[in-house]
Amino acid sequence: MDIERRRPIELIAIDMDGTLLSPNHTISPRVKAAIGAAMARGVKLVLASGRPVAGLVPYLNELGLHGKDDYCIAFNGAVVQNIGTGERVVEFTLGLEDYLYCADVARELGVHFQGLDGERMYTPDRDISVYTVSDSHLTHTPLSYRPVTDMPAGLRFPKLMMIDQADVLDAAIARLPVEMSARFATLKSSATFLDIFDKRAGKGPSLKTLADQLGIHRDAVMALGDHENDIAMLEFAGTSVAMGNAIPAVKQAARYETATNAEDGVAKAIEMFVLA
Repeated sequence: MDIERRRPIELIAIDMDGTLLSPNHTISPRVKAAIGAAMARGVKLVLASGRPVAGLVPYLNELGLHGKDDYCIAFNGAVVQNIGTGERVVEFTLGLEDYLYCADVARELGVHFQGLDGERMYTPDRDISVYTVSDSHLTHTPLSYRPVTDMPAGLRFPKLMMIDQADVLDAAIARLPVEMSARFATLKSSATFLDIFDKRAGKGPSLKTLADQLGIHRDAVMALGDHENDIAMLEFAGTSVAMGNAIPAVKQAARYETATNAEDGVAKAIEMFVLA
């Protein structure tokens, strides 16, 4: 990476899957050491993920992020939460009518569907997708099968998802109804996940809101990511870094590129831009 003199980094926003986490879903010793060294210099670390807050907790604890001055960005930016107090700085949710509409669209397109209300993951699919089961396990979110007629009234959903094997999902995305694109924000968070959420949400807008609240200029923000749902965050940050394993659109949006998540790419970027 060729770098130029820039404002010192005060906040690092890091995507989780495919970025912070290695392919075996752990934080490598080198990445953990680099993050610890940056935090020791007073740099604020924010995990920014499509996962629910519960899916971030083990990693927040591992990194020592549990105080009243610590924050995380969850559900692709639909939620920004103070980790110590539980207060939500940002919260944009969808209603049960949105869940029912999207579940119907998913059924017509022939893909699986799930919704997260912050406490549980719900699916109307009797033949539950293996991707739903895996996502429930990885994010520590209890999973419930509920026919649409049995869904509890009053539920609010930070994120809905269409899920399926990559080719099936891409074929469905190509046939999404115009009404859906007008009504919701839709972004792929992985090859097998299409995230559906409030148009006001997103990692980029939520990172801006948090940076403004903390009094940190965007030029002092560094962001790292690998997939489509990271692009808005990278476009906001003064120092934007794509992982070596990032999709082409992310590499195009970012100013710099680091190594892959299997090669301690996050550590190498922090060492270069923060610790050097």
